Amino acid sequence: QVQLVESGGGLVQPGGSLTLSCTASGFDLDYYQIGWFRQAPGKEREGVSCINLRGENFYHADSVKGRFTISRDNAKNTVFLEMKNLKPEDAAVYTCVARGPPRLTASHEMCGETSLASMDFRGKGTLVTVSS
Repeated sequence: QVQLVESGGGLVQPGGSLTLSCTASGFDLDYYQIGWFRQAPGKEREGVSCINLRGENFYHADSVKGRFTISRDNAKNTVFLEMKNLKPEDAAVYTCVARGPPRLTASHEMCGETSLASMDFRGKGTLVTVSS
């Protein structure tokens, strides 16, 4: 089955850390740029972090810069989002998406998308709750 599956979400206290994983099955992530988007109830979707095919170009939104790190292990067909110093405002459903040729763009452009319609694959999301 062709799909993206996120894992690693959960409940964490403010200041805590979580690492999210996004694993592809049924297709090779090598050919896809990956993005993490989040959406909290009543808020607009936000492109948090995006990374290019080989992982040398990436983008983090200002809201998470210095706290979140996106990386990828193509051998494991997985992309990671390491989140540190989590804040209550980071609480959201985090969804990973993949986009391949011919729609590849710069990482900041991918994260700037307001619609996920151009993405080739999209996971179901994982919930991150930040609360004491």
